[in-house]
Amino acid sequence: MGGSESTPQTKTPPAEFDKSWRETPWDKKELLEKELKELKLSDSKVKYIRILLAGEVGAGKSSFINSVNSVFQRRITTEALVDNAGASGISFTRTYSTYYIRNGQSVLPFVFNDIMGLESGESRGAHQEDIAKAVEGLLKEGHNFNPTASAKNDCKSETNLEDLTNCLVYVIAADKVSMMDDDVFRKMRYIRQKASSLGIPQAVIMTRVDEVCPLVKENLRHIYHSKKIKDKMQECSNSVGVPVSHIFPVKNYHEEIDTKNDMDVLILRALKHIVLTADDLVYRRKSGSEKC
Repeated sequence: MGGSESTPQTKTPPAEFDKSWRETPWDKKELLEKELKELKLSDSKVKYIRILLAGEVGAGKSSFINSVNSVFQRRITTEALVDNAGASGISFTRTYSTYYIRNGQSVLPFVFNDIMGLESGESRGAHQEDIAKAVEGLLKEGHNFNPTASAKNDCKSETNLEDLTNCLVYVIAADKVSMMDDDVFRKMRYIRQKASSLGIPQAVIMTRVDEVCPLVKENLRHIYHSKKIKDKMQECSNSVGVPVSHIFPVKNYHEEIDTKNDMDVLILRALKHIVLTADDLVYRRKSGSEKC
């Protein structure tokens, strides 16, 4: 009597699922690596799967290329030069370049094309028409990006099997997706329409997962237990249009001086999906040309 009524306590929902919602072979790094090293493409006339990376400035496109190379080299590499672009907001990548993934002294049957980062505004970042030309395999190697003008003089009149893009991959930072300008997403959707019209498969590499979820920062194996990570994957899907089944959260090598199993497994798992999906396109193109 006379006491104040107790206020019901709002129960904070748990930050993670009881079980992982996507199976991850944490202990099968060697098998994943072996499968990619021994990959045989569906068309003997195609030497490399060509993967085009597109994304906002500072999302981690070049860092992802370096991370893939680091996995196979088993040491930290810097094939693609990177800068702390997030600090300046200006793309460090200025040239259209192809990066080969080494396996000892040989190279693996997939390559990456890196482009200037996307920015909001018509005169900033990579010109969307340049990326559309890259998707078609018409942009010349070494093209210097000019945000104010498309690459009319740096385009080939026709393409060949080696130059065709086999998969378009958007690189999006998990901790920045909510703050990305609508204009950047508009450019991504334009590029997506071009790729879709050509039947090119698409995927998302979601970087900086450790910056958005403390559970994952503490232990990378919590990545598919984390509700925050799944929410961010769904947000990427809603913004770009790529289904969640084609979105892969990873942690790029950044401050590490040695490679780590769990980081490698996430990178290899994403890469395997991308490469196999791209090879499906190689098969379809081969089958289509044989019918002609």
